Amino acid sequence: METDITKSAFEQGRIIGIDYGKRRVGIAISDPLKLFSIPVGTFPPREALKEVSKIREGDGVEAIVVGWPLTEEGEEGEATERVQRFINRLKKAHPGIPLHKFDERYSSRRAMSALVEANVKMKARRQKGRIDSAAAAIILQDYLDESA
Repeated sequence: METDITKSAFEQGRIIGIDYGKRRVGIAISDPLKLFSIPVGTFPPREALKEVSKIREGDGVEAIVVGWPLTEEGEEGEATERVQRFINRLKKAHPGIPLHKFDERYSSRRAMSALVEANVKMKARRQKGRIDSAAAAIILQDYLDESA
């Protein structure tokens, strides 16, 4: 028999993490209890919106966390403008789902390090899509850890 706490956590849905790029969008999803992130994959920007819809229909979505690409100095720039346009499309496609911007500085470097530590072969590490998906998982995990 499920406890009210467990049932409530499952009913709320998962959290999606997104690492937006011009060519590829990395997507990750939380486990139902929002303890850890799981890479989903990498998609072209238009396909990423469809993938978010599929996740929402299948698992339910409580919130979306989008990596916010600040400069090393912590300022917004051209990259944040591109991400904001993507966020606007997400909001239009998924009204009512809270969207959070989360500082993504160094997430790609950390993703590469994580792939190295996981003994992923060099050829596989060079596939940019793997890094984007891992970066989305890192952004989401940082968000989950900070929110706990």
